Amino acid sequence: MLPLRDFIPTRRFPVLTVSIIVVNIIAFGYELLAEAGGTLDQTFYTMGVVPFEVTHNFGPAIALSFLTSLFLHGGFMHIAGNMLYLWIFGNNVEDSMGRGRFLVFYLIAGITASAAQVLASPNSPLPTIGASGAIAGVLGAYIVLFPNARVQTLIFLGYFARMAHLPALLVLGFWFVLQLFNGLMAFGVAQAGGVAWFAHVGGFVAGLLLVRLFTLGRRRSHWEE
Repeated sequence: MLPLRDFIPTRRFPVLTVSIIVVNIIAFGYELLAEAGGTLDQTFYTMGVVPFEVTHNFGPAIALSFLTSLFLHGGFMHIAGNMLYLWIFGNNVEDSMGRGRFLVFYLIAGITASAAQVLASPNSPLPTIGASGAIAGVLGAYIVLFPNARVQTLIFLGYFARMAHLPALLVLGFWFVLQLFNGLMAFGVAQAGGVAWFAHVGGFVAGLLLVRLFTLGRRRSHWEE
């Protein structure tokens, strides 16, 4: 299932969501330059979270990688998919939390996601990169705030596809179950298939647990009611 859009309007323009998308695109442009210069792998290992380094050589530079890793991506499809999910679901979560709270929430979810991947594969020498974990936190928040929101979704059925309007609880719940299943199947394997499954799981759970704290005292829209 591939979500394409939801139908909940925001009360104001999602400045933070758009800004995060722009920063990710700029960072991806930097990656393309690094690739042309032959330094892309070095960039990933320096700015990504390497579980082995976290568990054996932790220091200020490695701590900083928990932030820088959130803005790196492994290819065009990686960043395109992440930014699509962030655009669809991030604007409403930002609207519910407020801009400042949303930024803090996003970063905490991303850091928690990376920490979850380190716990799952503490000796992995492969860098964890991408906004997926932070965005998973946004999805966790969205499913709490707007479980019945309709999401326009493209459903693939073998060689065929059809469009459907499905509740967010189903779309995002299916996404989480898929991440958890793949994570359990790959447990102990360093980022099987290049995907940090437990980063997705950790970010999503962080979003579920933190969303009410970050919306505390905020005026709820009738969509949240």
